[in-house]
Amino acid sequence: MNFQQKLEEYAELVVKVGLNIQKDQPLLIGTTTDTIEFTRLIVKKAYEAGAKRVDVNYTDEVNARAFYDLAPEEAFHEYPKWLAMQRDELIENKGALLWIDADNPDLLEGVSVDRISNFQKAAGKALENYRKAVMNDVITWSIVAIPSEKWAAKVFPKLDAERQMEALWELIFKVVRVGEGTAVQKWKEHIDNLESRAALLNAKRFKKLHYKAEGTDIQVELPKDHIWLTGASKNEQSVAYIANMPTEEVYTAPLKTGVNGYVKNKKPLVYQGNIVDDFTLTFENGAITKIEASIGKELLQELTQTDNGAKYLGEIALVPHESPISASNVLFFNTLFDENASNHFAIGEAYPTCVEGARGLSHEDLEQIGLNTSIVHEDFMIGSADMDIMGELEDGTMEPIFRKGTWAF
Repeated sequence: MNFQQKLEEYAELVVKVGLNIQKDQPLLIGTTTDTIEFTRLIVKKAYEAGAKRVDVNYTDEVNARAFYDLAPEEAFHEYPKWLAMQRDELIENKGALLWIDADNPDLLEGVSVDRISNFQKAAGKALENYRKAVMNDVITWSIVAIPSEKWAAKVFPKLDAERQMEALWELIFKVVRVGEGTAVQKWKEHIDNLESRAALLNAKRFKKLHYKAEGTDIQVELPKDHIWLTGASKNEQSVAYIANMPTEEVYTAPLKTGVNGYVKNKKPLVYQGNIVDDFTLTFENGAITKIEASIGKELLQELTQTDNGAKYLGEIALVPHESPISASNVLFFNTLFDENASNHFAIGEAYPTCVEGARGLSHEDLEQIGLNTSIVHEDFMIGSADMDIMGELEDGTMEPIFRKGTWAF
């Protein structure tokens, strides 16, 4: 297949599998000006699939940087009401939301941590209804990515500019299983495999997981009625969709107060246009009590102080070290990809879908059953080829889940 054919297949995969657009369903796309050609292709495919209306919100990195550099201080304590209303209308109309990511990982390097943190808080408060809809699978949503020049240059700094873009395109096509005209079928087989892993974990009913690797020794207790899930979700109308493309994970939620020990990151965290790396987090009774970091420590501290739930975990995910993304030996500087190369945790909000009967519950009720609530949800990567994970059953019996970075069963 030539490049244009691969692009067509990718767009079709996003619309038919990632979003699974239904007849007369509205679609909202959020993206950057670096993706215009691919976004137009998605719009066309969505209408061909039966979408009623497709709207696109574009951002531009030059304008975004100007905002953070030049806007008055009070602007970072506000969030545009019309943007929140637009998403509320999409939820009301049972629409779908797509993010096409091509972000520059260093976009906000050097920006005041206070400005980044304050705007994050303002957005989190304004978008509470939207966040609840996403976390509870009320609407269809998906995140995909395509290269931008600055992102490609970050990933492949030793190649010339043209080859950087080509190399990142080739890699993205590979990890989303595009290139042979059989991507839709390959994704069905892939999801079936992940679902079989989740079924095995759900049958075990582990009480606690014990993680050990270089720089990591941590125990994570699980809620009583926890559910292991995969990237395959269903919205309120029971329509299947894939929230992240690519996805290699099987995940659940930890018991909010049941995390004890320390964990070291194995890949950089790209947060709000900045790199955070070489960090260790120490947990006691679920809460982060100590942060050590060589790069981005101040920003990481601000993240964990966003609200009361930002110093607790909301997700634990299992990804074998030999996953296609990990096997590429490429650091993407993009969480969508890097989290699918590595076991990872997420700071902040837990998915209510990870506990039986928790969908739609209030924050107070979620806290009562041991799930964390927050306006943030940030994944960070901890997996490695030397990581062992043991599962502890109710009777105290220990069984291996991961040995040397891969599934033990």
